[in-house]
Amino acid sequence: MKQDSRITCPKCGETSSEQMPTDACQWFYECPACKAVLRPLPGDCCVFCSYGDTPCPPVQLGRGCCS
Repeated sequence: MKQDSRITCPKCGETSSEQMPTDACQWFYECPACKAVLRPLPGDCCVFCSYGDTPCPPVQLGRGCCS
């Protein structure tokens, strides 16, 4: 299971490598460059599933979205 994901901000295109929590969803993420607050897209459980290059740990383990 990967615990790091590279998030790409849809507003400014900045990418940042972040460590994902293994026991909780992350519903908000502030872009370090433009300060935009990202929220999951409809149908996604967290910002990593929406904007990251790796889905969150529960999805990786086949447990579905954080519940």
